Amino acid sequence: MAKATPATAALRTAGVVFTLHEYDYDPGAARIGLQAAAALGVEPARLLKTLMARAGATAVCALVPSDRELSLKRLAAAAGAKDAAMLAPAEAERLTGYRVGGISPFGQRRRVPTFVDAAALAFATVIVNGGRRGLQIELAPADLVRVLGARPAPLTAAGGT
Repeated sequence: MAKATPATAALRTAGVVFTLHEYDYDPGAARIGLQAAAALGVEPARLLKTLMARAGATAVCALVPSDRELSLKRLAAAAGAKDAAMLAPAEAERLTGYRVGGISPFGQRRRVPTFVDAAALAFATVIVNGGRRGLQIELAPADLVRVLGARPAPLTAAGGT
């Protein structure tokens, strides 16, 4: 399969150094992020799942470790909204231009505010979806924050997955 996606094009345009990783995507996996981490042999906390949500009236992107659950309350607080809710899969696909299971934070059809779990910044590199099922991008967290204009915040549920 071709490895060029809008995500890889956006990173190349931004001059970001990154590494691509391919794996056999399992659409039946209960938790796709954990399946990807296991297939790639990486620590689940380094592999960030891309979640599309609405904070108040604004569509947002949240990047959280694949072994943790997004706290909608914390996302709303980070976005300065009263509440937050996940987008329906069809709406996430329409907004991003990617299929669920292959949504990358980079190269989305429409740029939205992006939030990254602050704990992810402690790693030398993190891994995010590359814009296609079975394709992941590894890069420095500083590059992820810079290119996306991402705002670090505590986004996961306190004390568990």
